Amino acid sequence: MADDRAVGSVRAWEVIVAGVFLAFGSLVVWESRRLGWQWGSDGPQAGYFPFYIGLFIVISSIANLYSAIAAGEKSGKPFVLWGQLRMILVVILPSAAYVALMVNPWFSLGIYVASALFIAFFMRYLGKYGWLKIAAVSVVTMLLFFMMFEVWFKVPLPKGPLEAAFGFN
Repeated sequence: MADDRAVGSVRAWEVIVAGVFLAFGSLVVWESRRLGWQWGSDGPQAGYFPFYIGLFIVISSIANLYSAIAAGEKSGKPFVLWGQLRMILVVILPSAAYVALMVNPWFSLGIYVASALFIAFFMRYLGKYGWLKIAAVSVVTMLLFFMMFEVWFKVPLPKGPLEAAFGFN
């Protein structure tokens, strides 16, 4: 079956992740040197602390990369199976879309509309609920959260065009 196939081995993904962190740490070190990574006459320069954090990331990544390569493919253990990865992606992809809809600088729906859509998606896709129940639960939940945060606690959260149309900005 296609769901029983592995999406890479544990070793392969350890090498990939160590390589990504090595590249990230190297970038932090490089940019920190450009900003100034030494101790100046008036204290630490702008890149002082990021330089050492980046250096720690680079050293750790090299250790992890060496460990993954030196271990070899002893067990050939799969990292994740396709069926398992699909279940993970069913949560991760909508969550990423939710964050993008909530805080996108070019077009934001705000936290309340994005949250209602997020709830509606999971109720329909995973719960197979009817549209009337989905609308009731997602809208009432967001109205209650809006009342709690915006009206009672006075906590300003990211708002979108719907809230602006009602005068909440």
